[in-house]
Amino acid sequence: MAEVLVVVESAAGAVKKVTLEMLTLARSLGEPAAVVLGAPGTAAALADKLGEYGATKIYAAESEEIDGHLVAPKATALAQLVQRVSPAAVLIGSTQEGKEIAGRLAVKLDNGLLTDVVELAADGTATQVVFAGSTIVKSKVTRGLPLVTVRPNSLTPTPAAASPAVEAVEVSLSKSDTLATVVKRVAEAKGARPELTEASIVVSGGRGVASAENFKIIEELADLLGAAVGASRAATDSGFYPHAFQVGQTGKTVSPQLYIAVGISGAIQHRAGMQTSKTIVAVNKDTEAPIFELADFGVVGDLNAVVPQASEEIRKRR
Repeated sequence: MAEVLVVVESAAGAVKKVTLEMLTLARSLGEPAAVVLGAPGTAAALADKLGEYGATKIYAAESEEIDGHLVAPKATALAQLVQRVSPAAVLIGSTQEGKEIAGRLAVKLDNGLLTDVVELAADGTATQVVFAGSTIVKSKVTRGLPLVTVRPNSLTPTPAAASPAVEAVEVSLSKSDTLATVVKRVAEAKGARPELTEASIVVSGGRGVASAENFKIIEELADLLGAAVGASRAATDSGFYPHAFQVGQTGKTVSPQLYIAVGISGAIQHRAGMQTSKTIVAVNKDTEAPIFELADFGVVGDLNAVVPQASEEIRKRR
């Protein structure tokens, strides 16, 4: 069975959820082989988790040059590996960096590319959700191998224990690969709440929250549930909450077990970023709000009364 290369996304020595999703998908296509691109020692820290989710081999393309420059060295390393092992497919996370690596890789290989894929069949047919989630299309790469970027939160990652062998990959870089150098890295400050795109519970506020000050009731409910906080585009554009927490077509895509939409009307732009959530609860005073069409449970009422009551009830049951 041919290998399926999965380009590993990680942060602070931990494997990101999208990588686990891709390993799960890769198992249905061939033999999952994880590709680690980074500084020396990166693969060793990730090996156990990658093996837990089915990686049968880990290709470690590690060097100070790969870590010390932008994405060009990563694309070159990946291109050389693809040409050597001839995989059945290449899966890359549909993140900002992942999409750039994929684009450069497609050019280097003279290969087709599909982005934001949510499903990939064994014959290379990809499923993509387009036009803010209103249309589903089936696509295929017609030139080269299936090279796709996988949309985060497209499927539920499932473990399948394996004992991966680690193989060091020698990379030959050209001068053009090292023209942009990383001179400084600043770690984003993390709070106690889980990462928005990887949280199992998300509580999001919309325009109906009415102010930045009032977002405290959203944060309070989220903290009681151990949830991440999200916001609609209307809320972030109004300055109620930072844009980094925007959920939607032009924000982040989430697919938690529970999504609570508070004061969010349910415009198609927002729905595109959360409609695959397993259970959706909506709180809105407008009985005609589109979010109720998508919700599994709906509460019609003033969020300023409903949310504090819910928070108080949770406290009683803890």
